[in-house]
Amino acid sequence: MSSLPGVVDSTISSPKGKELFSYLPSYYETSRVMQADMQAKGTEMDLLYQALDETLDQFFVRTATWGLEFWEQELGLEPDRLKPVEQRRAVVESKLRGAGTFSGRLVANVAEAYAGGKVDVTFQPEAWSFTVSFVDTMGIPPNIDDLKRAIDELKPAHMAVEYEYRYLVWDDLDRKQVTWDELDAASLTWNELEVWA
Repeated sequence: MSSLPGVVDSTISSPKGKELFSYLPSYYETSRVMQADMQAKGTEMDLLYQALDETLDQFFVRTATWGLEFWEQELGLEPDRLKPVEQRRAVVESKLRGAGTFSGRLVANVAEAYAGGKVDVTFQPEAWSFTVSFVDTMGIPPNIDDLKRAIDELKPAHMAVEYEYRYLVWDDLDRKQVTWDELDAASLTWNELEVWA
């Protein structure tokens, strides 16, 4: 909105109210009545647009919040409202990704939804097993139990699965070229050091 000398438009704090006010003829520029009217209408429109955006977010797993329960019901998952939203999203996303013929790519696709990073899957056909290795994730992913349940649903009953986690090893620490003083200054516990990246 263009600002004219002597115009008092500071009473309109609503973005939509300011937009509405900008469409009015210039002789309303100093009218406090019209400013109050546009502020009231704009506030309601702001709330409407916010509600519409929030509703649209529920149609996509990665942005859903209160709509996650509908996704979970649709996929036959038990809603767990005590879990963080990100973990619930990962369960839903993995269930959506988990449709199709069992393969290493399918397992990796589902596991990556939980781990938030690259996952390698290697098969040991002679042992009727496969290994899920977390490449980008240091330590145990926070929702590993959900991941294990999802993979148990995917895999054939005769196959065993092992999980391989990544931790910081001395060679990695040597490559970082960190001195003991720098490491000591980081004040990390042993558990924090194991997953320090």
